[in-house]
Amino acid sequence: MAVHVFLLVAAAVLALNIVASSVRILRGPTTRDRTTAMLLLSTTGAAVLVLLAEVASSPALRDTALALVALSAVIVAARISAERAPR
Repeated sequence: MAVHVFLLVAAAVLALNIVASSVRILRGPTTRDRTTAMLLLSTTGAAVLVLLAEVASSPALRDTALALVALSAVIVAARISAERAPR
């Protein structure tokens, strides 16, 4: 029982991190700042999903977290290739 409470508290702290990164996405002065905040948002969201998957004993949430991290890697790769492309 105590472990579940700890995991839920950790998920709540990570959710606050998601709110902070959302503010950076909206107010970021450059596209690079927004991309970095998006990466933070997706990895933190995946961490929240993994914690909730453990509390709820739901493997589907783990699969969703894995898909979110994979999508995040694709977004970062696309952003880097767009920066390196000649204009």
